[in-house]
Amino acid sequence: MQLSEGKIKHLNALSDKNGVIAAAAMDQRGSLRKAIASAKGVSQNEVTDDMMQEFKVAVSKVLTPHASAILLDPEFGLPAAKARARNAGLLLAYEESGYDNTKPGRLPDLLPHLSVKRIKEMGADAVKILIYYSPFDTADVNDIKHAFIERIGAECEYHQIPFFLEFVGYDPQGGDEKGFDYAKKKPEIVIKSMEEFGKPQYNVDVLKVEVPVNAEFVEGSSVFKGKAAYSRKEALDYYRKAASIAQKPFIYLSAGVTNPQFVESLNMAAEAGTDYSGVLCGRATWKDGIPVYSKQGVKALEDWLSNEGVKNINAVNAAIKSAKPWHAKYGVAATA
Repeated sequence: MQLSEGKIKHLNALSDKNGVIAAAAMDQRGSLRKAIASAKGVSQNEVTDDMMQEFKVAVSKVLTPHASAILLDPEFGLPAAKARARNAGLLLAYEESGYDNTKPGRLPDLLPHLSVKRIKEMGADAVKILIYYSPFDTADVNDIKHAFIERIGAECEYHQIPFFLEFVGYDPQGGDEKGFDYAKKKPEIVIKSMEEFGKPQYNVDVLKVEVPVNAEFVEGSSVFKGKAAYSRKEALDYYRKAASIAQKPFIYLSAGVTNPQFVESLNMAAEAGTDYSGVLCGRATWKDGIPVYSKQGVKALEDWLSNEGVKNINAVNAAIKSAKPWHAKYGVAATA
């Protein structure tokens, strides 16, 4: 796999001194507005753009001294990008929040006033795309998504900026993605998605992936809820299988789970010996600060983040001690 000097330089800016990506994520838009509105007991249109920016600035300012990078959105996140610690690299989201729910298949779209060129000019070290993907959706739906990712990969390749692709699985039949039945299907969904987007035509540089199991259904896990979809041995085997299929460096996303559940998922990755290269961790770090902000304001949020938020991010940092440098997967020197 070839990697240009420009991309290597940007990947180094996103990593710690060991070549591990220990990134915070704060690119939520629609879901954040909804959560703040719910905690305030108001309608979503009463949550102003200024509130969105204020929340993101607080998270960025307090947590980036403990992260190698932060993922933000260009709509409300640019003030937070300016507020980040000098050691932290910057990823910017390129996709519209959510997906097109007027058609089946959770089809993605791009922010209309942006391009990879413009994202790079905003000072980003990487472009991030989130796509909802299931290998079990129809061939027509997935063909649209494959073409979509090919176009973005080509743009990133031309502008010499790393492309981080985040794919989140779902049930095309409309089942509950947090439930037991989906947990049984999840390993195959994650593994087949990793296999697909590792192919060279997509020009993806780092895969941002879900852990291949739901820790709440792993027998004997610290967050086990009493109904087993997999034994611990089976769960560890799924981690290994997913890692062995990865053609590109991959990092784990927290997917909105609690901090203890994400840490347990990372502990299983370490136990399985997978060669993942870090994390992009969002809500597992800061989501419990939403009611604090909503009821008591930004100063109370900063105080909460300085205490509980920092504890959360440090718990994740401690759990990724076994992560491997991204450049090992490429076989390049970190300083090329």
